[in-house]
Amino acid sequence: MLKTLFALVVVSVLAAGGYCGWYVGTPVAVSKLPAEFEIAPGMRLRAAALRIEDSGVAIGRLQFELLARALGRAQDVKAGSYELSSAPTPLELLEKLTRGDVTQADARFIEGWTFRQMRATLDAHPFVRHDGQGLSEVRILEKIGARETLAEGLFFPDTYLFAKGASDLHVLKRSYQAMQRHLAREWETREPSAPYKTPYEALIMASIIEKETGRAAERDMIAGALVNRLRIGMLLQVDPSVIYGLGDAFNGNLKKVHLLTDGPYNTYTRAGLPPTPIAAPGLGSLRAALRPAKTNALYYVARGDGSSEFSRTLEEHNRAVRKYQLNGGR
Repeated sequence: MLKTLFALVVVSVLAAGGYCGWYVGTPVAVSKLPAEFEIAPGMRLRAAALRIEDSGVAIGRLQFELLARALGRAQDVKAGSYELSSAPTPLELLEKLTRGDVTQADARFIEGWTFRQMRATLDAHPFVRHDGQGLSEVRILEKIGARETLAEGLFFPDTYLFAKGASDLHVLKRSYQAMQRHLAREWETREPSAPYKTPYEALIMASIIEKETGRAAERDMIAGALVNRLRIGMLLQVDPSVIYGLGDAFNGNLKKVHLLTDGPYNTYTRAGLPPTPIAAPGLGSLRAALRPAKTNALYYVARGDGSSEFSRTLEEHNRAVRKYQLNGGR
């Protein structure tokens, strides 16, 4: 009797061991490839296993949970979006989950974009969680831990990679923090004579430079001319700030009446910088604003080939305007 019982135990142990070996090393059945599923933040292993099975990946929830616990990895599953391009073994899947090998998406913010354009990009993005949609600027800034109450210009233009299903607020927070880092670094190495009282004023100037030229080689000269105007109390007279102030009323045609109508962003009627940035400046414009070219130029006009003609006096500038047959030159 004892021999029989012992034999049954041995057979059971061997069978269990054989099954475990088979389970761990055999690819799971997948109803459709690629298979996608999402593990939410804070989700426990049992709920995660159920989510995986609901996506059509037959892992055997109980067995998978026992495998993870036996290996001491039950608490190591990372949140995020996952994609399976082939059927993994349970062990391979567990390694993928604990490694956090999530699928990635990206959002690109372009230099010179407004905050409104950035929000529209995130609102239309298929792979972000739209936590910030419909919130006011103030609430968004509060949510991402920003001290400011006006969002324009505070977000660094770049391409941001993130796990599918990440919050739009997560992307905005990274962009905000990137701008804070870049601005602080450039402020620390600024030209001592740069006429700004605060980094925020430099950010405003950088946004104007960003919109005034698309030619990287000219940013420091544009900055030099604008800084010269600022130093002597001359009106900046930059069209992009006027256009920004017009908002939805601007139809693509800047008219003389727009330049004569006073408003906080009309640099033809008000001296100094506008009250906020008018766009998101890139790193090149930040550097130009804080380390402008040393020049006597006060004016510049587009040549028509993407470059500008710089002048020291109004007489020189008017000649340049006539030469390049442009109206409304700076």
